[in-house]
Amino acid sequence: MPVAVTPETVEAKIVETIASFGAPVAEITRTSTFEQLDVDSLDLVEIAQVIDEEFGVALKGDDVKDIKTVGEVIDLVVSKA
Repeated sequence: MPVAVTPETVEAKIVETIASFGAPVAEITRTSTFEQLDVDSLDLVEIAQVIDEEFGVALKGDDVKDIKTVGEVIDLVVSKA
């Protein structure tokens, strides 16, 4: 059963996922850009897979191509849930 989709649960999962790529947790905020966190397009694909598995929200390439910050992806997931 998917986890409840709230800004808090989505943020926690995304922070955990980005931290697993090596970014320091203290640097991962809603205003952090993926560039600042050294998150590349392959990492974004992995984040999208985690979101789909965890929350049942499928993000397509078109959905994420213009996303630059952690907060934008959190808001997108919540809005699509």
